[in-house]
Amino acid sequence: MRVKVGLAALAALLACGSASQMALAASPAKYDAHQCFYTKNVTSFAAPDDKTLYVRVGVRDVYKFDMFGPCPDIDWNQRVALVSRGSSWICDSMDAEVITHAVGLGPQRCPVSHMHKLTPEEVAALPRRARP
Repeated sequence: MRVKVGLAALAALLACGSASQMALAASPAKYDAHQCFYTKNVTSFAAPDDKTLYVRVGVRDVYKFDMFGPCPDIDWNQRVALVSRGSSWICDSMDAEVITHAVGLGPQRCPVSHMHKLTPEEVAALPRRARP
């Protein structure tokens, strides 16, 4: 009797383990290698409002950064700094911070809540003011 209960419990544990492994495999990875870029390759930016920043990396790639909240004067600044945390690569929103100079306030650090690489179709659909 004990052997049957032990085998049943083991089978249940194995089923749970394989279900959790399948869930992990189906969940998106934290970093997408195709989304990473080197900060020194940033060539231009555009900020259509105080919560959104578009960054051009190299010739083709454009990334969209959404701020946690309003980033003072980012939408009219001629210069911003994109700072990476930990290394010179940015792969995720947690890797990046935007620094802007707000009139009367000085340098302002703006944390990024979300970032993603735009598809060529998304880049083509950007309004002129938002194109870096």
